[in-house]
Amino acid sequence: MSGAAFVTGFTEGIGLAVTATLARAGLSVFGCARSADDVAATVKRFTDDRLDVDGTTCDVTDTAAVRAAVEAAVARYGRIEVLVNNAGRNGGGETATMDEALWLDVVDTNLNSVFRVTREVLTTGRMRDGASGRIVNIASTGGKQGVPLAAPYSASKAGVVGFSKAVGLELARTGITVNAVCPGYTETAMAARVRQGHADHYGTTPEAVKEKFEARIPLGRYVAVEEVAAMVGYLVSDAAASVTAQALNVCGGLGNY
Repeated sequence: MSGAAFVTGFTEGIGLAVTATLARAGLSVFGCARSADDVAATVKRFTDDRLDVDGTTCDVTDTAAVRAAVEAAVARYGRIEVLVNNAGRNGGGETATMDEALWLDVVDTNLNSVFRVTREVLTTGRMRDGASGRIVNIASTGGKQGVPLAAPYSASKAGVVGFSKAVGLELARTGITVNAVCPGYTETAMAARVRQGHADHYGTTPEAVKEKFEARIPLGRYVAVEEVAAMVGYLVSDAAASVTAQALNVCGGLGNY
């Protein structure tokens, strides 16, 4: 696979690792994120390393902003051949007392944005104009088996899995593949926030929460963001042309379906 990739949430965590993986593989990468300072710093980091990365600000819950970001990517690089829907957020708590606004924002950020960006890349991004394309959506093992105190997160990521399978089948004859990557416990800034939330709820420490989480993982450790990015790198490669409508775990054995 060559050409341009569009990556949402590219300034930290999995998105940053995916951007590095794709750029080092020879793709031009156009990323988006909410913070202008973070976008500028990330672009500089990669261009200083002589990698072809550019980007813009974008709130993926805003349809007009998504369209503008995709238009900017096309103006910079032309047709988008690879899309990685990575932008997302954590959020949860006790469902019985959860604020509705929190539920709606988590679902809008994690699930509805995947529809918005995918639709825009297929049309404005001209992905359908070529003979092939790759769409990879970052879901979660939490979307397959559920996470306590994270009902909106689990529900939204389950939706990403279902969306990926449905659109993968819809586009199968076009040469565009669609897959979901499902990380388990992955060491990111979001993971640190989740540990703090659990520590606050249960009256313990983030370190104790991490030990408890690691005890659940057959591999015995958190997944590295580079390991998730490696799966994305495979799925966008020519070697993965026959892989579509799948939800693939990268989780140290935490989930096995």
